[in-house]
Amino acid sequence: MTETVSSAVEKKSSGPMAVVSQSADWLGGLLPSHVDVHAFVSLAKAHLRKDAKLMEAASADPSGYMMALTECARLGLVPGDTFHIVAFKKKGGGFDFTGIVDYTGEIELIYRAGAVSSVKAEIVYTGDTFRFTPDMDRPHHEPNWFGDRGQMLGVYAYAVMKDGSTSRVVVMSRAEVMKVKAASKTAAFSDSPWTLWEDRMWLKTAIHQLTKWVPTSAEYLREQLRAAVEADNLRGRHAAEVVDGEVYDPDADATEQAAAEAHTGGES
Repeated sequence: MTETVSSAVEKKSSGPMAVVSQSADWLGGLLPSHVDVHAFVSLAKAHLRKDAKLMEAASADPSGYMMALTECARLGLVPGDTFHIVAFKKKGGGFDFTGIVDYTGEIELIYRAGAVSSVKAEIVYTGDTFRFTPDMDRPHHEPNWFGDRGQMLGVYAYAVMKDGSTSRVVVMSRAEVMKVKAASKTAAFSDSPWTLWEDRMWLKTAIHQLTKWVPTSAEYLREQLRAAVEADNLRGRHAAEVVDGEVYDPDADATEQAAAEAHTGGES
């Protein structure tokens, strides 16, 4: 039976694009203040339009898709750019939605915290020169930019803090990266990020480990500002107490007593 006009309209109004639009207020309550909700909704819709498989999955299970999009909004990342929503068909039918933070998204979350001035992450190839020992502040890495760099051998990441110091340096071998890949539930699929963008996943793996050693959320900056305000308030209260209160100085009392005795000639 052909689809009637009314059923087509009903389907369109309840499809994933409509659900995203209808959820604008909800998403706006989750987004950080620097992200415009209308821009976020438009980008989410554009992501759906460009990914036919994701559109199919979101049409079949709008609520499942919205759960992944909600996480994207909470982090304040860009759907289809710094945050990828991937849908996989389940054996029993239906879809699983997985939200994957791109390595650029991980870096953005680090910068947003406000404690880091720069982040460095590089893949080391077999044709590169690389050296790092525990007594070194940062790795020594000479990429063979214009030659055959060979195979990916390892990856490293570190951050330069606002005071100029270097964070903990994360260095991971190929074997360590492969352990992370093996634990990923998306790695076995042909359209997995591990298959499509393996180098980016290597970088993401190292940067994700780095997030354990540096602040990564806007909450950190808010906490720093809150602490500064509390310190200012405390100093203000202390100053008021000194002005309004009476300070007892025994030396001053002794001086005043001696002056009084001299004035009366020591009479009691």
